[in-house]
Amino acid sequence: MKLFAWLLVVLSAGAAEVTPPPSTNVTGKTVYVLPIRADIMPPLTYVVRRGVKEAIAAKADLLVLDMKTDGGRLDTTEDIIAILGEFKGDTVCYVNDRAFSAGAFIAVATRKIYMSSGSVIGAATPIMMSPEGGVQAMPAGAEAKMTSAVRALVRRVAQKNGHNPEVVEAMIDRNKELKIGDQIVNPKGEVLTLTDTEASKEYGMPPKPLLSSGTVASLDKLLAQLGYANARRVDIKPTGAERLGTWINAITPLLLTIGLICMYIEFKTPGFGAPGIISICAFALYFAGGYIAGFSGLEWMLVFFVGVALFALEFFVFPGTMALGIAGAVLMVLGIIMALIDLYPGVPTTPGFPTLPRLAGPSGDSIENAMRVLLIAAGGSIFAGWLVSKWLPKTSVYSALVSQSASGSATTAALERQESRLVGLTGVAISSLRPGGKAQFGDDILDVRSEGDLLVKGTRVRILSVDGGTAVVEKI
Repeated sequence: MKLFAWLLVVLSAGAAEVTPPPSTNVTGKTVYVLPIRADIMPPLTYVVRRGVKEAIAAKADLLVLDMKTDGGRLDTTEDIIAILGEFKGDTVCYVNDRAFSAGAFIAVATRKIYMSSGSVIGAATPIMMSPEGGVQAMPAGAEAKMTSAVRALVRRVAQKNGHNPEVVEAMIDRNKELKIGDQIVNPKGEVLTLTDTEASKEYGMPPKPLLSSGTVASLDKLLAQLGYANARRVDIKPTGAERLGTWINAITPLLLTIGLICMYIEFKTPGFGAPGIISICAFALYFAGGYIAGFSGLEWMLVFFVGVALFALEFFVFPGTMALGIAGAVLMVLGIIMALIDLYPGVPTTPGFPTLPRLAGPSGDSIENAMRVLLIAAGGSIFAGWLVSKWLPKTSVYSALVSQSASGSATTAALERQESRLVGLTGVAISSLRPGGKAQFGDDILDVRSEGDLLVKGTRVRILSVDGGTAVVEKI
């Protein structure tokens, strides 16, 4: 529990650093500035997602990408482009020094591109990294296939935002000749890279800038030029939690599996012990990963643990009622899925289900991912649960995992004496034993299992022994 509390403190501290105090708003306009100042890697996706959602919620008028990057991963680039597409206001990219490779792709995902003096953009040919680090040669067939796919992706984004797709294609494919009218801008066999002067040069009739809308000395001067000099400005700042979130989300199926298995062990053993603590920590990390990634708030963790509480009431207090168990299971599954759903402010919802997004855009992709994580964890948990129920009670590990009593204060000897008094008691099965289940002995309801036979509900049984906290019974 201390670990759980510490984790919440860390997350709260990280969230507190997200948004600095905004500047004085004289014009009534709002500008959000997103930093693209590192390699295009998963932690940057979390920063962009957080910033876009804040901008949408604040109804910002302008979203500016402050870019200085050497490029990065294509899958992360696609995620960022999709996230930027959720913002419906004006978007601008300010190339503050350089926008190579994936940075050029993200730049054309905005409606206007401006560049600082001496900055460059381009050199976007796909490359393959070697396992030892560095760049390795890509097979000709694979290179052609990759180049074609990237060209199609960027061409669609460029056309959507009013940029010349042939310019961006020439940055990707060295076999692409860029010719505007009678003038060859980039000959075949070279990868296009543009300086700020070259990018803003006008071609064609009527004259139109090649890619950049102009060269501006600084971001402040750009905002003034666009009419946002006195607007409310919010700069999104990266936190240390983003990189932690990358590692957590990489192992979400494992965390979910561990949480479910340990929860099962905790329900099947007396008292509250190590399995319960491990389960709580695993689920806390799972929900923390979704929170750091910007998918959802911590409210879905609360929904999940309410479901756990209802399920526990069904299991321990009101066995056989079914309603509490079903409601708890539904809330648990809903919390697990919604923790990984990429919801945006104002996103259209499914009719009749106000919390569920339509299967489109980042929301649709995240629903597919959440379902995949859930299915992997469910399959792993079922298999592991079968192994645990069959083998764990017979091992020395079991006694180390289980607390000595419900209060944790009784000695091992006292617990053994208590269990020995159960031997010989007779009662009735209040659930079918397959072979595990529950039986009532006087006023006490115990976890029991038969010696292997299937015993139907209502069968009278006798306790033969107690094995690892579970009474072994026979049919009378």
